[in-house]
Parts: sequence; C-alpha cells; structure tokens
Amino acid sequence: MMLPHGPDRDAFEGASNSNLGPEKLENTMSFMFETRFPQHLTAFAANEAPLQDDYIDCWDSLEKKFDGTPGKK
Repeated sequence: MMLPHGPDRDAFEGASNSNLGPEKLENTMSFMFETRFPQHLTAFAANEAPLQDDYIDCWDSLEKKFDGTPGKK
C-alpha cells in the first residue's frame, strides 16, 4: 500500500541542515502529490514497462540514519 520514495543525499542533507520554509522552484518539471488513497501498480507497470536499471544507484551515497532499534535516536 505504501510507495517507496525518498531524496538523494544532497536533498536529504540540504533539508536536514537548513532553515526550512517556502521555496519557489523554477525551470523544472518536478512535482509532488500526496493522497490518502492506496496506490497500486498497473499490470503494465509491473510486467511490461521499461525500467531504469541504474535507478537504485542514486541512493548509493545516502548514509543509513535509521536501524529500527526502538528508542534509539
């Protein structure tokens, strides 16, 4: 039901270490949406759509910040 998502290292570090506030993005095709409804893959996306084989590589430099230990920060 949940879709995996996340920023690359530069986006994570920038957001973690800056004063957050509204920011206007220009000259980009970026978008984000949120929904309370579960998302599902279509049969085409699951079985036939072309994949970006090196997609996972964009997170190679992102350090692990969570290990799942209850109460650990």
